[in-house]
Amino acid sequence: MSENAPDSLIPYDEIVQEALRAVVGRVLGQVEATGGELPGAHHFYITFKTHAAGVRIPQHLLARFPDEMTVVLQNKFWDLKVREDGFSVGLTFNQVPATLTVPFAAITAFVDPAVDFGLQFHVTDDGLAPPAHDPAENDSPQPAPREEAPGAGAHGSDGSNGSNVVSVDFGRKK
Repeated sequence: MSENAPDSLIPYDEIVQEALRAVVGRVLGQVEATGGELPGAHHFYITFKTHAAGVRIPQHLLARFPDEMTVVLQNKFWDLKVREDGFSVGLTFNQVPATLTVPFAAITAFVDPAVDFGLQFHVTDDGLAPPAHDPAENDSPQPAPREEAPGAGAHGSDGSNGSNVVSVDFGRKK
């Protein structure tokens, strides 16, 4: 494609982002259908904007993660409920239970390290990836090996590390 391509009257970037977020919904829906049992070694890192419309998290977590938060669905979670527009799940943070409600539109990254699969979503108009941040480190009965948070370089979108990360960025003229 050339740099002189005309502006599209079809919002391809929004259509693709919506379709990729539906992948997250379908995966979580399958886990919900099995009663919250993750198959094999699968586990998920889900990063989302904490101030996005429809996000509901306890105030102490919002204070700790004022922009973005990454949660891990692996060993210790409950009441996973998936809706057409998002999901809710119970997790513990420092041994304090909490219910989080997250719209799919608030998700900036979804990673399943067990199979080296990841999706990154651009929620800003400038096309930049979300800034790196520390994961929430919600409680887990078995400590998982430390991995970098999605978007922090562990899973690049250039494919140079052989990962299966899908990152879609349609440049917008300003």
